[in-house]
Amino acid sequence: MQLSKAEEQLMQILWKQDKAFMKDLIEAYPHPKPAQTTVATLLKRMQDKNFVDYKQYGRSREYFPLVRKKDYFSKQVNGMIKNFFNNSASQFASFFTQETDLTKKELEELRSLIDREIKNK
Repeated sequence: MQLSKAEEQLMQILWKQDKAFMKDLIEAYPHPKPAQTTVATLLKRMQDKNFVDYKQYGRSREYFPLVRKKDYFSKQVNGMIKNFFNNSASQFASFFTQETDLTKKELEELRSLIDREIKNK
């Protein structure tokens, strides 16, 4: 399941804070801050998608993520490889290394990471 851009922005805040009340979430937004009703709607949609849940404390809710950032990002990258690069990691790697402004040092670091993974397999 995928998040909208607005949901993803809120999820990024929640991942950073680990758990937060509504006022903490709104406070973490850049200006102009969204209305409380907007954030509440996003949280409800994200809860329906099983991305967040909450603990009730009186009339307040403390929200927390159900999905780890790493897991979400991994799924997004794998989906992008499948949809844009014919499910080919090497096509993705080729595009990534040629179409981004990586320095020689960054490319060498990537090679080192790949070499390490090859040794571990």
